[in-house]
Amino acid sequence: MNPDESFWQDDPVKAYDAVAESFALLTAERRAYLDAIDRLVISNLPRGAKTLLDVGAGDARRSNLIAQAGGCSDTVLVEPSAGMRRMGSPSHGYVDLRVESLHRLEGQFDVILCLWNVLGHVFPAAARAAAMAQFRRLLSPRGRLFIDVNHRYNAARYGVFRTAGRFIHDVLRPSEKNGDVLAKWRLGGREYGVRGHVFTAIEFEDLAASAGLSVERRFVVDYETGAERDFAIQGNPLYVMKRD
Repeated sequence: MNPDESFWQDDPVKAYDAVAESFALLTAERRAYLDAIDRLVISNLPRGAKTLLDVGAGDARRSNLIAQAGGCSDTVLVEPSAGMRRMGSPSHGYVDLRVESLHRLEGQFDVILCLWNVLGHVFPAAARAAAMAQFRRLLSPRGRLFIDVNHRYNAARYGVFRTAGRFIHDVLRPSEKNGDVLAKWRLGGREYGVRGHVFTAIEFEDLAASAGLSVERRFVVDYETGAERDFAIQGNPLYVMKRD
């Protein structure tokens, strides 16, 4: 690929294969946000956790950080992108599995991670609902599930007028596809794009409730600075969930 070429892909696995070697640049751009999410996850880990499942583990950096902080000795890292797995290590315990195929995974886990809008790369909406049901099945009775998603009404990131337009459109023409977007990354002089979904709080919380999960805590984190915010329109939500 020439440096000035664009790469557009509906399949998130192929998209992450394409950006794998530049993934460190992508995480560096969002280091404040990612570090803030990691700190919140670590501070809310269940006491005595031993098993951890990371769905969409990427290069396993944050999986290892959170597992070590929580004393989790048994980790399973679900990552379908071969390129991303190569950025990690064979010793990390990778499983080549898509989110849509979690029904093939066995066991129960005290900590389940699905971070940085991984769920937003799952289509259609019914597949996202199925994934949430699988998270519930895989979660131990004392376990906690951590998911952060891109917030459709994040006015701090998208601007007041664009956010207001999205809200009005949702009210006048409700559809499960309203949050479908094209995520764009500019890395090393190349532009990459992949299909994604951005959530409303009600949409996500309905998904959780339908799967038999209850929200224990919700944090709002500024996507630019990593600061905790008071109102949903100021950032992206991180959910801490447990089984009903």
